[in-house]
Order: sequence, then C-alpha cells, then structure tokens
Amino acid sequence: MTSPSEPTEGTEPGPEPGSAGTEPGTVRPGGRTARVRAAVLEAAGDMLAEQGFHGLDLAEVARRAEVGKTTVYRRWGTVAGLVADLLTDMAEQSLPRTETGSLEEDLLANARLVRRTLSDPRQGPLFRAVIAAATGDARTAEALHRFYEVRVAEWAPCVREAVERGELPADTDAAEVVRAVSAPLYYRLLTTDAPLDEDAARRAAAAAVAAARAGAFVRTP
Repeated sequence: MTSPSEPTEGTEPGPEPGSAGTEPGTVRPGGRTARVRAAVLEAAGDMLAEQGFHGLDLAEVARRAEVGKTTVYRRWGTVAGLVADLLTDMAEQSLPRTETGSLEEDLLANARLVRRTLSDPRQGPLFRAVIAAATGDARTAEALHRFYEVRVAEWAPCVREAVERGELPADTDAAEVVRAVSAPLYYRLLTTDAPLDEDAARRAAAAAVAAARAGAFVRTP
C-alpha cells in the first residue's frame, strides 16, 4: 500500500460533493485536478501518521497541501470524508497480488506485503490511527471495511486456484484464508511492541496454509 501518486489532471466538470444525495469524499468531481487531490491526500496521510485521527484538521491539511481551504471543505466536507477518500486511493494504489502458482508462495507474498506496510514508518502509524478511529466513527469504519474488501478480493483468486489444483478442500472460503494471513500481523501490531519481521510473516502464511489444508475454512451448509 503506497501513498497517493500524482496522476494526470481531470478536465470534465462534475457535481459538487453532497449534491444529488452523494456524500463528500465518495465521488471525484471533475474540474478538481488530480494533482490537488494527490497533494491533499498526501498531507492527510502525513497528519494521520503524526497526530492520529483526532489531530486531523481540514484547514491544516489545506495549508500543508498548499491549496485553498475552500477547495478542501467543498470537496471532502468532513474529516471522515477525507479519510474515506484516502482509503479509497490507498486501495487503488496497492500492489497487485503475486502469482507464483504455489499457494504457500502466494500467501507468503501476501504476508510479506502486509508486514512491509505495517512496519513502514509512515504507513504503520497511519493504519493504527485509522483503525482506532473506526472503532468510534461509523463513516471511517465503513471506509475501512471497503478498503479491506478490495484488498481481500485482490488476493482471493490465489486460494481459489489452489482449490482448482486440488491443494485445498472444495468449498474453501478464499476470503477467510486471506484474512487469516493478515490477522496475526495486525494483532501483533496493535497489541504488542514485538517487531513485525520476516519470521512473523512466514509464521502467518504457514499457519493459514496449514489451517486451510485441514479444512478449517470450508464453508458450512
């Protein structure tokens, strides 16, 4: 998962956030350049990593991004709307899944990607801040759920392909296997000060593979 990149500028005008039943941060109106969006999201991510959700201020985000406050308030409306758009961008910018043809290697690649992200000096604190905010803010929780739905869906095919190769039982829930890879890494991040190292990634992947082969993730009727 990477920080927002700087795509090409948009050219078509679009609806203002909050119009026609939409909420700020859920649409990308034309006429607002992608460069402005990237700068604002970069600033928002930096502030989340530094100060947490409750330290995020739209006016300060605008100052850091060197854009007008009016632009930020009109486009994103609220801190929750800005965080929702940040998570959407992070999901889109995330690296695609690795395809090795081996369940063990595919899930190890997933574990290593999660480990690198959570141990990153910027991304680790950012995720801790968003997860903490999601426990008390419904809009942030919804955006976080969408983020993980996208990431799980990206990696689920490696499990389905393993089922097709006969490596796993039929009716194995691919999404649950992928979640099982990430779960111990997030638990370590949030509940201990132990390092997220290569051994942690290997154990997480190996445990998910062993449980899947034993039928732990087979869907029940």
